Amino acid sequence: MKSLLLSFLAASTISSGALAADKPDVLFIAIDDLNDYISPLDNHPGVSTPNFERLAKRSVTFTNAHCAAPACHASRVAVMTGVHPATSGIYRNMFGAHGPRWRDESPQLKNAVVLSQHFRDHGYYAAGGGKIFHTLQWTPGDSQNDPDAWDGYHGDPLDPISKDWPRPASTRVPQNKGFIGKRPLGFHLFGAAAIEQPEETYGDHLVVDWAAEQLNTDRGDQPLFLAVGLFRPHIPWEVGQQWFDLYPENEVALPEHQADDMADARSHGREGWHKWVTVNKQWPHLMSGYLASISYVDHQLGRLLDALDASGRAENTVVVLWSDHGFHIGEKQNWEKFALWEQTTRVPFFIHVPGKSADGKTTHEPTTLTDLYPTLCDLAGLPTPEQCTGKSVAAHITNPTKPSNGLSLTSFYWPADGAPSHGISDTRFRYIKYGDGFEELYDLKKDPNEFTNLAKDPAFADTVKKLAKGLPKNSAPNRVVPTDSIYHRKRQNPKGKNNKAKGNAKK
Repeated sequence: MKSLLLSFLAASTISSGALAADKPDVLFIAIDDLNDYISPLDNHPGVSTPNFERLAKRSVTFTNAHCAAPACHASRVAVMTGVHPATSGIYRNMFGAHGPRWRDESPQLKNAVVLSQHFRDHGYYAAGGGKIFHTLQWTPGDSQNDPDAWDGYHGDPLDPISKDWPRPASTRVPQNKGFIGKRPLGFHLFGAAAIEQPEETYGDHLVVDWAAEQLNTDRGDQPLFLAVGLFRPHIPWEVGQQWFDLYPENEVALPEHQADDMADARSHGREGWHKWVTVNKQWPHLMSGYLASISYVDHQLGRLLDALDASGRAENTVVVLWSDHGFHIGEKQNWEKFALWEQTTRVPFFIHVPGKSADGKTTHEPTTLTDLYPTLCDLAGLPTPEQCTGKSVAAHITNPTKPSNGLSLTSFYWPADGAPSHGISDTRFRYIKYGDGFEELYDLKKDPNEFTNLAKDPAFADTVKKLAKGLPKNSAPNRVVPTDSIYHRKRQNPKGKNNKAKGNAKK
């Protein structure tokens, strides 16, 4: 009987290995706070992103892709579980976690299967590194990652980036000296400066080094799911001097803007940030820092693509790259994200499928990042978990011009509203319905900067009515920090002093 059982187990192992050998590897690249300035998308004047161009030539570019929520935690948990915030109720950032507290933040996510875990369950070796779930450079040990969803992780999965990012000496001087008013955030986190340490010793460079090792590790026939999270261009904009040299402050182009841009729009509540920037004449300096950080992460992307090509795996590797949300550099008097305009919600999104994707082509069909989970399941031949609220966009990878008549959906929550707000895009218009009932509509074909709100124009009443049909019927209520969760902990500030965690913090 024992020998019969051993024979059965051996046969099962062989069968599983043979099945795994037919599955593609997956290189899953997440980039933090990267907006559409890169050259394959809006191509901000003077931006240097040759490796994003390189990726665009070998993949399909989704030019109308949007985050599920314009905040790191909410967006990333939506991608990694496939559950939209309108279903989970996680619309904002929540701090003070040490593990997957999102399981206790939202009843809908209690038993959700993480994307990497789903691939593990179907024979993959799942490795991760850098920022995949929410964490920050200056919040050691504050992470929403799920260690049980990985076979291996670069460093500590519950403190994946803080140790790898040194701060420059300029952050140790009083941050408000020489400025009018108080700088937003503390510890120069809203700032830009060159790092003097060798580039090989910090952050994203180390994660790419680790990823290259994973690509060159022989695991036989077992397929690889490799998640690589790159932290820049998230604030603070601190990278090597060579990247700042590409963007002299007296030469950088500021985004198109107009003084009365908020006259017909709903306030985002962060105009004070923009006032500090303009009063202190910091706009060119901060733009230089953001663009420098984009070129830095473009370089790291190039190193990662080089490693993939050198590994011999490229011909059997699905490559996907996404950013957790867009980013404002003063557009609509906003900085960072936490809004529902296209500049905040539109994200870089690329997919390459060996031998199948229409590489070098673009699709403008509306896409939400919660579509990523079911899409990867389709591409790898895996079943899609019932928890997923998105839809596969695999058809647009082979046929980018195929119309879908779909809509993207991005959701956020402003506490003063008492109800969630939603932003919707089709192939031309951007519609926003705030929790307090205020509406905005922009014709992105004629008004790509979203300067003119058309929601009250009778000529566009039918457009508003049509897009409003895409609003969630019963949005989940906003979730707050569950202090009784086993994953809850106190948050540490950059000086190491403990503070009680506060849900829905600004950063």
